[in-house]
Amino acid sequence: MKPNLSTVLLDHGAGGRAAHELVARVFLKHLAGQNGSSLEDSAVLDFPPGRLAFTTDSFVVTPLFFPGGDIGDLAVNGTVNDLVMRGARPLYLSAGFILEEGLPIDTLDRIVASMARAADRAGVRVVAGDTKVVPKGAADRVFINTAGVGVVPDGREISASRAKPGDRILISGTLGDHGLAVLCQRSGLELDTPIVSDTASLAGLVERLIVIGQGDIHVLRDPTRGGLGTTLNEIAQSSGVGMLLYEDRLPVRPEVRGACDILGLDPLYVANEGKVIVIAAAGAAEALLAALKADDLGRDAALIGEVTDVRPGQVFLRTMIGGTRVVDMLTGEQLPRIC
Repeated sequence: MKPNLSTVLLDHGAGGRAAHELVARVFLKHLAGQNGSSLEDSAVLDFPPGRLAFTTDSFVVTPLFFPGGDIGDLAVNGTVNDLVMRGARPLYLSAGFILEEGLPIDTLDRIVASMARAADRAGVRVVAGDTKVVPKGAADRVFINTAGVGVVPDGREISASRAKPGDRILISGTLGDHGLAVLCQRSGLELDTPIVSDTASLAGLVERLIVIGQGDIHVLRDPTRGGLGTTLNEIAQSSGVGMLLYEDRLPVRPEVRGACDILGLDPLYVANEGKVIVIAAAGAAEALLAALKADDLGRDAALIGEVTDVRPGQVFLRTMIGGTRVVDMLTGEQLPRIC
């Protein structure tokens, strides 16, 4: 009897005929052009000269679809961005799917199609994958695990441990868009101006910045879970430096700030999925800021602070009224299941 192909069944994870039909109907339909049609146990890949960069991540966002994106393009963009934060040129991705029995096939198809489009935009190939099906109730619809590899050209040294006193801190755009977009969609909160996730690949933007920076970029990080505040604390501790932010320079959309006020959240700690922190030598800051603003992904960029030698490992905020407060690392989790 022909298996039901309207929802995911346990048979789809058993490796037999149903599994092959699911792979053909969904995964190969969207990804065969990227990884070839052969179903081997591993991909054999070519790499240009340089050092290998490797990362892995898992995505469990709820809801699966939200304004500006979905779990599929989020998985691709998040993995690509983790590579480019080390100065790597991303090349290849793998994707493993944990599917809950009963997931509509059309939902899975939509997610995989979104992944394929995101990979095309980022200039990477999804070359390997795996699917497992678990009984209903053992997972929440779909989880995606990814791995990504890229190459760091010789001479590039970008690391969270390289921030230096005197460096300037830049952010490529507004804070908190992704976390608030997901939360508003999840909770049914309707605003006069809808909040849209910023999920995007930063590969092209970062590559242009590195060329312009000519070695003056010391740190690149994407402030995802924990937001800008937590990410800067991680950098300050890794580099053994202090940091001073200027509250009046932090870019936050009015609708995001309003939603944070309603919900009791701080935009400094809300996740972003298409923003990059750039820490660079003072002499290069203006040129890098101009380059950011010239790109669609950086039109709201701002120079938001500086690296100091005061109180190494800590981050401070100079408030609009002239005081100073500590920006500590986030304790607990403001928004679960956002990436």
